[in-house]
Amino acid sequence: MQGIVRVGSLLALSMLLLVACSGEPPAAKTAPPLPVAVAVARLQAVPVELQAVGQVEASATVQVRSQVAGVITAVHFREGEELKKGTPLFTLDRTPLQAAVARAQADLNQARVEAANAARDAQRYAQLLVDGFISRNEAETAQARADALAAAVASSQASLDNATIQLGYATIRAPQDGLTGALLVHPGTVVRANDAPDLVTIRALQPVTVAFHIPERLLGEVRRHLATEPLRVSALLPGAAEPAGEGVVTFLDNSVDPATGTIRLKATFANSDRRLWPGQFVQVRVLLQTLEGALVVPTAAVQTGQQGSYLFVVGADATVASRAVSAGITWNDLTVIDSGLEAGATVVTDGQLRLFPGARVTVKTAAAESARTGQP
Repeated sequence: MQGIVRVGSLLALSMLLLVACSGEPPAAKTAPPLPVAVAVARLQAVPVELQAVGQVEASATVQVRSQVAGVITAVHFREGEELKKGTPLFTLDRTPLQAAVARAQADLNQARVEAANAARDAQRYAQLLVDGFISRNEAETAQARADALAAAVASSQASLDNATIQLGYATIRAPQDGLTGALLVHPGTVVRANDAPDLVTIRALQPVTVAFHIPERLLGEVRRHLATEPLRVSALLPGAAEPAGEGVVTFLDNSVDPATGTIRLKATFANSDRRLWPGQFVQVRVLLQTLEGALVVPTAAVQTGQQGSYLFVVGADATVASRAVSAGITWNDLTVIDSGLEAGATVVTDGQLRLFPGARVTVKTAAAESARTGQP
């Protein structure tokens, strides 16, 4: 029995010696590369912009009212119609206004007759005074009456002119080019002079303005740019990727609103295609300057840690290194890198959570990502 145990021990020892003498360590397990998405840092022009929410306003808005009292007898336009300045809008009953003109004309005719008679009397009295048949007082009285009746002629003429003007107001015309709004009165409506309600509102849509506010801390910068060149502005409609129009800043308010700490500006847009409509809210972008040759990376590549901004750079050996950078402004999902990176560097834009310096990576292709997510 002891012999059997001794022989088994010798066999086990022999096997251990054979393994030790072979010099081949057991195979080590290698971690697979981590899949990441990458982009290349590049140089391009980047606009420096202010962004705000603005509201479109008509360049001119007129509430049309009657300048005389009367009854509307006709409406000459359709709601929403494009009109030119001077186009007839409404006609009022002309009968009482025509009667006023006729009465003023009659008053003028009578005043002229009386003035002519008084003038002849004054001339005759003046001759009688020279001949010594009347006193100076009588002659002066006759002349004063002639002067008074001459003034009455002028007054009657003014009354006739006014009545004629009032008759002209019986036809209400468009005071400006523009688009009509809702019709607020109809034939048979009695209107009063210069009183509510408005008959219709006309808005000029070419051009339009966009009003917006910026923080007062930016006032100095905006004023500096306005002093040297026009500030260009773009307006984007909700959900749109491209601007609905390009304009320039044409108004800077003369005071800051103390309640909000902002100041009001307006930009004017030609609006030739009428994509901007009064009352709309738009995203306003004010171009302050353009950074030529700025180094940019996708904003998704920039990470923030305790020491500031950093990103992962992929080396030629497919390993990553953490690189501290100074990040500047962002624009359209791109971030300007002021320092810490060079053009042409490959940076990680997705998959950073599992990375560490020296980690091996493999670049995800569009086909592989589609297969993984099930999206085309």
